[in-house]
Amino acid sequence: MTATIRDVGIELKDRVGTVEIRRPPNNFFDNALIGQIGDAFDAFDRNPECRTIVLAAEGKAFCAGADFSSRPLTGALGEGPDGVARHLYKEAIRLFRTRKPIVAAVHGAAVGGGLALALACVLRVASDDAFFASQFIRVGLSSCDVGTSYTLPRVVGPTIAAELMLTGRRFTADEAARYGMVNRVVARADLRDSALDLADAVAANSEYGVYMTKLGMWTNLDAPSLRHAMELENRTQVLGTFTRNMTEAGRAFVEKRDPTWNPM
Repeated sequence: MTATIRDVGIELKDRVGTVEIRRPPNNFFDNALIGQIGDAFDAFDRNPECRTIVLAAEGKAFCAGADFSSRPLTGALGEGPDGVARHLYKEAIRLFRTRKPIVAAVHGAAVGGGLALALACVLRVASDDAFFASQFIRVGLSSCDVGTSYTLPRVVGPTIAAELMLTGRRFTADEAARYGMVNRVVARADLRDSALDLADAVAANSEYGVYMTKLGMWTNLDAPSLRHAMELENRTQVLGTFTRNMTEAGRAFVEKRDPTWNPM
């Protein structure tokens, strides 16, 4: 399966969907682009053959933020100031609601909206030439935008997030790895394969297990107590027994084969 949604290419192969941003060389961010990415994620969410998603980009950058070189803020993002905020919220929230885990394959610049896109993914692989920045503060706005104020402190911790968001400075892929923001740093030539390998390792597990692990993990980041978190875990495990996948896993172990998972 291959298709194109204007500036976004989509492909499904061996349970892993790929969403590729195609606005080279910089893949500048605006309302239209984030909407197209959301449409691609929605398409894969509805496809039972897709188990995980890789978000990648062609050109020299993953996403270099909004293009302010020739247009003011409202022109770069597509509409007036309050319209920008409403539209970005509506489109960005779709990325976080995607049921299937997303692996970002980041190369070159991932700044401003590009950083937010990478943070909307559950897993991140970066090439050794990748760099990141919370760029909003450098154009006279707050660094709290497109979900960054929620995701970045949870991924790297509030102290590091405060520095990165208040200064807007660039940080490298190696720094991002030290902060725990990326899962691995690889050579540029190996980026896509490394992201696909990680996505495939996730997709090897049951559909129910992957979905409920992603949902439960992010829900429990906001749990008010350990008791609340464990109550959700316990209900998830009870529901999981009805898939009969635990029985299948036991049989597969005895028979020395890979499990054949039952769908949700």
